[in-house]
Amino acid sequence: MTQHDDDMKHDMTEGVKEEAPAAEEKKEEYKEQWLRAVADYQNLQKEMSSQRAEWARMSEVQVIEEFLPVYDNFKKAFAHKPDSEDKPWQNWATGIGFIMQQFASVLKAHDIEEMATVGEQFDPTKHDSVGEEVQAGKSAGTIIREVDGGYMLKGKVLKVAKVIVAGEET
Repeated sequence: MTQHDDDMKHDMTEGVKEEAPAAEEKKEEYKEQWLRAVADYQNLQKEMSSQRAEWARMSEVQVIEEFLPVYDNFKKAFAHKPDSEDKPWQNWATGIGFIMQQFASVLKAHDIEEMATVGEQFDPTKHDSVGEEVQAGKSAGTIIREVDGGYMLKGKVLKVAKVIVAGEET
C-alpha cells in the first residue's frame, strides 16, 4: 500500500466518522416511524374488529326487531284460546305453549327481556299509552292492560310497550 492509499483510507474513515451521528439520527427516525406505523396498523385492526362486532350486533337486533311483532301476535292469539275438553285441541294448545316458551328462551339467550307492564307506573321512556280507562282501586297512571309487549336489550329499550293506563276517577 502506498502513502496515497493510506491517506485516502484515513480520509474515508474520517468522513464515515463525521457522517455516523447523522446516520444514527436517520436510523432512529426511521425506527420511530416504523414503530408508529406498526402501532397505527394495530389500532386499525382493533377498530375494524370492533366495528365488525358492532355491525353483527346491529344485524342481530334488526332481525330480532322484525320477529317481536310476530311473537306479540302469537302471544295474543294464544291468550284467546278457547277452553275445550277436546283432547286434540288441548294437545295442540300444549304444543303451541311449548313453541312460545322456546321463542321466549331464544329472546332471553340474546339478552332480550320482556318489560313488566301491568301494575307498573306509566313511564314514557318505556311505554306508549294507547288508551285510558277509569278503574276502581287503581291510581292514575298505573298500567292496567298491555296491548303490545315491550322489550329491552341490555337495559336499553328495544320496543316500547303499548299499554292502557288508569285514568283519574271523576
